[in-house]
Amino acid sequence: MEPLSLGVIASLTPRDVELVLYDDRIQDIPYEEPIDLAAITVETFTARRAYEIASEYRQRGVPVILGGIHPTLIPEEAKEHCDSVYTGDAEHLWPKVLDDVRRGELAPFYHSPAATPQPGLLTRRDLYTRDYLPLTLLQHGRGCRNACEYCAISAYFGASWRCRAPEETVADVLSQERRHVFFVDDNISADHEAAKRLFKALIPLRIRWVSQASLDIVRDRELMDLMVRSGCLGNVMGFESITEESLRAMGKAMNLGSGRTLFREELSILRDYGLQTWAAFTLGYDHDTVDSIERTLEFAQESRFTFAAFNVLMPYPGTPLYARLAREGRLLYCGEWWLHPEYRFNYAAFTPVRMTADQLTEAGFHCRSVFNRPASIFRRFFDLRTNMRSLERMAIYILYNPLFRKETFKKHGMRLGTLP
Repeated sequence: MEPLSLGVIASLTPRDVELVLYDDRIQDIPYEEPIDLAAITVETFTARRAYEIASEYRQRGVPVILGGIHPTLIPEEAKEHCDSVYTGDAEHLWPKVLDDVRRGELAPFYHSPAATPQPGLLTRRDLYTRDYLPLTLLQHGRGCRNACEYCAISAYFGASWRCRAPEETVADVLSQERRHVFFVDDNISADHEAAKRLFKALIPLRIRWVSQASLDIVRDRELMDLMVRSGCLGNVMGFESITEESLRAMGKAMNLGSGRTLFREELSILRDYGLQTWAAFTLGYDHDTVDSIERTLEFAQESRFTFAAFNVLMPYPGTPLYARLAREGRLLYCGEWWLHPEYRFNYAAFTPVRMTADQLTEAGFHCRSVFNRPASIFRRFFDLRTNMRSLERMAIYILYNPLFRKETFKKHGMRLGTLP
């Protein structure tokens, strides 16, 4: 998908600054090209690769600034690999960074306070010269008011949430030509009343959109009505676990219920509105076993989710989970799994309580593999209330499930960097 964060930073950049964008996921970086500053946005899973890229530029005398969620959570580590670290949102201080570069006075650290996303600014997309999925990425709000133990988003934003004015989000939607939009908000329903104002503003645009939302939306029928009328096709939703003890441990209070009927009412309401759900599960909490993970897979298949993510619990730096596992001596790969040359994508990075780390890794891959088998994709398709509700929804299911199946096998076990 389009690298939205770089499009936003471009919108904050004065037009007299020449910009080029290189997406390391899909193209080679021309390191010999003469530039004055290399700006790299970094997530924890991309940290090792980002540091490799930074090293290449610094060897050529090009100053490097790193920003994003990972440098914000552990800036001292990031500073070892660059000339400057930018923590927090870009909106406040990015113009100052550029002024400092012009004067040759790039500071070692910049810390931006919480910012309203893109105040009065449209996302610049003229730098997206590569072929991406035909889905425009936009953002209305940032953060989430929940404080789940494992969540790096909560750690980054301090369990807070802020949003753009609805008319500014509408203007951003109108600035692009696609009908299908992905709002990358961590929780587009974080504030129900604010969400209703946004959805009302979107209704006249006749777009089709997806986002990420929490399960408590089903308790507000007015919100659900407006969401569907505004063009929502479905959301990524954190079910996380079918085990009540695990939900309590992770701080996912809004999902609490009992037994295998934990989500029966929520699923029924989502189907009433025809929403195609991408269910997200977190595997490996202290009450989880290989058997409970297998039951989670069965639950996902029985629920005929359009998509599902079976994520091995990751101890992200700066989170309460990471601190707890460090105290308990359960972190693997010397704690810094994101830098360790032996760590591979989707592997467990800690020792679970009721299984081994290898068993957790294998259980996660088993869930992803079985859920995305052709037979499972075929069987889940037959849901008249969601996946077969319209030709458009049928097309989404048929086109994207093979893509997710391909990604499941392509990414599992990948090295996080390119160097040994």
